[in-house]
Amino acid sequence: MTDHVKERARMLAEAGYAAMVEDIFGEPVRDRMHAMELMRGLSDDPATLRHRGGRGPATVEGGGDQVDAGRMAAIGFCFGGTTVLELARSGADIGCVVALHGILATRMPALPGTVTARVLACVGARDPLITASQRDAFVTEMRNAGVEWQMLLLGKAGHSFTNRAADGAAMPGFAYDADSDRLSWQAMLGMLEATLLGGAGRP
Repeated sequence: MTDHVKERARMLAEAGYAAMVEDIFGEPVRDRMHAMELMRGLSDDPATLRHRGGRGPATVEGGGDQVDAGRMAAIGFCFGGTTVLELARSGADIGCVVALHGILATRMPALPGTVTARVLACVGARDPLITASQRDAFVTEMRNAGVEWQMLLLGKAGHSFTNRAADGAAMPGFAYDADSDRLSWQAMLGMLEATLLGGAGRP
């Protein structure tokens, strides 16, 4: 649970939403190499990743009168973005998913008629991990599966553009970009409002 994700949950709560953060890894992350190992393992096993991602909505559904289980969204940053896209591909009963700088590629593409959630992918045009060919393949996948989808391509952004800590990672192509962060957050709030609130404003 990074400070970045906790901050975003607080921002969602301030916007009037009930927000829950889910730990996909399920074990302490020792360092960057360990994190990469965990992500590779889950990327190679999308069925397990989808199962873990599905625990979040299941937990929210049991939240009693504090939440409306009929109006749920899944939002993810970086590998969390990858996770919520796999959750959508699984046919999870959620209103929408928003992936911010999440890897778009998958070993189990969406099947026609399976995805019920609206999908928004916010991607940096300079992201070294999400190439133009990967974006094109994602577009083809979404079209073939009949998904209601959008992609926001941010021209100045690289990877992790919403995360201020990315500037200290010293990794080429990883950087925080305030404009891209603001634009993608606004797009996400617009998707939530249109999908969960019917354009009615604050929940």
